[in-house]
Amino acid sequence: MDTLVSMKVFRYVVETGSFVGAAGRMNMSAAMASKHVMHLEQQLGARLLNRTTRRVAPTEAGREYYERLSQVLTELDEAGQAVGAASVVPQGRLRVSSLTAFGLRHVMGAVADYAAEFPQVTVDITLSDRVVELIDEGFDVAIRASPSGLKSSSLIARQLATAHIVLCASPDYLRRHGTPKRVADLARHNFLRYAGMSAQELAPFADAAGGARGKFGGNLIVNHLEALRVVALQGVGVTMLGTEVIGDDLAEGRLVPLLVDELPPRELPIYAVYASRRHLSAKVRSFVDFLARRFADRGLWPTLAQICEAAAR
Repeated sequence: MDTLVSMKVFRYVVETGSFVGAAGRMNMSAAMASKHVMHLEQQLGARLLNRTTRRVAPTEAGREYYERLSQVLTELDEAGQAVGAASVVPQGRLRVSSLTAFGLRHVMGAVADYAAEFPQVTVDITLSDRVVELIDEGFDVAIRASPSGLKSSSLIARQLATAHIVLCASPDYLRRHGTPKRVADLARHNFLRYAGMSAQELAPFADAAGGARGKFGGNLIVNHLEALRVVALQGVGVTMLGTEVIGDDLAEGRLVPLLVDELPPRELPIYAVYASRRHLSAKVRSFVDFLARRFADRGLWPTLAQICEAAAR
């Protein structure tokens, strides 16, 4: 017999004063209710009820057991109700990891609006360019970007938007050093490098800039995309940045896209990543849906056509 069911039957017998009353609450026969109580007494090795033809009353041990049991069962019921409510109503703590620069420019504003709309959710957000272990580190959602897409079979990735990685420089830098017309011209320019840029990503520039990698490079390596944007705006050199970071700068002419024919801007999909569609909590579902609507409804970065148009100017 199911001991948890037996516990509930015993509780209702004490509260109603009869097996019939308990049986009615549990949707079973009075005989089955009696069997459940006997099962519980056998499990505990103690008599819980005094039975007469007229009434049923708890023994001293039964009364003490009832007091403790009723509190435990109430807490179990409340826990079940809380979990059930959490699957319908967004509530509780929501742990989010987001790319740093994208988080500062776009996610934090969205989080502020989400928190206002869903006050029962506490958003705990970490900005980092490190790829977090979603489940092991206890995050509910991660905002990630990957030119090659996300292939993890254990995670669900919902694409929120598409940015583009663009070679660019400030107008001031180009006035002082000239505008590169071919990739090979980059050999004489100061290339500002993101520390996270792989050798594979760097190879096309180095090869095209004369075949000797020693001829291509720059005097600044930065580990933060927003910091790289700052030095690019100050006219320090040429760099590669995504439009999720420099979209406004391209649109307003503070940075100029370069060599879009030889080095077409590469797509950079941005995803919300979470653990599973099964039993997805309302807080995760509502947050991901909120971000998807947010980025679909706003022009957060120029399109590829707009980038090419800016380069032509």
